[in-house]
Amino acid sequence: MTADLNNNQIGGWHQYTHSSTTAAWLAHHFYLHWRYSTDEAFLKEQAYPYLRETAVFLEAITEKGEDGQRTLPLSSSPEIHDNRLEAWFPSITNYDLALIRWTFAKTAELADRLGLESDASHWREVLAEMPEFALSDKTGGLLVAKNIPLQDSHRHLSHLMAIHPLGLITWENGEKDQKVILAALEEMDRLGTSQWCGYSFAWKASMAARARDGKRAAEALRIFAEAFCLRNSFHANGDQSGKGYSNLTYRPFTLEGNCAAAAGLQEMLLQSYSGEIRIFPAIPDDWKEASFDSLRAEGAFLVSAQRAMGQTQRVEIQSEKGGACHLENPFPDGGFEVVEGKSEKVSAKDSLILIELLPGEKVALTWRKKI
Repeated sequence: MTADLNNNQIGGWHQYTHSSTTAAWLAHHFYLHWRYSTDEAFLKEQAYPYLRETAVFLEAITEKGEDGQRTLPLSSSPEIHDNRLEAWFPSITNYDLALIRWTFAKTAELADRLGLESDASHWREVLAEMPEFALSDKTGGLLVAKNIPLQDSHRHLSHLMAIHPLGLITWENGEKDQKVILAALEEMDRLGTSQWCGYSFAWKASMAARARDGKRAAEALRIFAEAFCLRNSFHANGDQSGKGYSNLTYRPFTLEGNCAAAAGLQEMLLQSYSGEIRIFPAIPDDWKEASFDSLRAEGAFLVSAQRAMGQTQRVEIQSEKGGACHLENPFPDGGFEVVEGKSEKVSAKDSLILIELLPGEKVALTWRKKI
């Protein structure tokens, strides 16, 4: 049950107030703060305790079936079927499953970081008892729940949480995961946007960016900005353009749409969720000139980059906490030179550039044609 800081129940739709996995979604923010800051005190005193308590709760409420796999006695996928009785599914949804699998996996990861081997081993054992995601036999895409596909246009893409924001299914994992991601994008196109809100377009932009599809991501953000934002830039939920992007035309202000759009743009410019920093990973071909300054990557790295004539020309990386930075080589033909910082700390192997940095240290690379 969802409650405020005084432990009073928060009203609203039962999918949220009685969701078993709300704490897991919040735990994701604790985890991201740790990943982007690498603040060891925050990890030890806040992130790990919160994730661990969430994992303890999820282990307690999941039930083992005769097949040895865990499930929830009651499961939902916001905001499918709105606030009706049908919103509760007879089998675990991909939404709940993604959050539970993510929680067990990341709690184990943080336990490893803190040297808690027994804890890490336990959470990996519990994770192994969770089922795999329910996929469509027809498209290979994510279902809402086993044998239950999304059948109509819908504003909330909760069944796709495993792709974004949780990153359990990633482009970098190879062909199997790529098929699932592409099926999700194709499902959005097939079902259409008649029941979408502005934040749906922003969410689509992030998913398209994860698939390295800059054209699709940019188009989603263009529609978001042109049709779903008021003159003061506030996201208004419904289509304000009269162009028929959505049948929803109301205008409640919901800030998460603006935040999601900003996240989508950053996904186009910079990604670091898989342990490697990627520069301009999802830029449309017609964005010949682009630049950004001091965007934060996981590992507490501040990254700046410049793109001209359709190619990456310069990358600067500054480390707040020190450590190894793994950069996917962004330069044409892979050629580069170190123009700021110590060149002996930079090495290249295959498609990666490895940079070893001390706290506060900075390195700048520019494109140099290979000879």
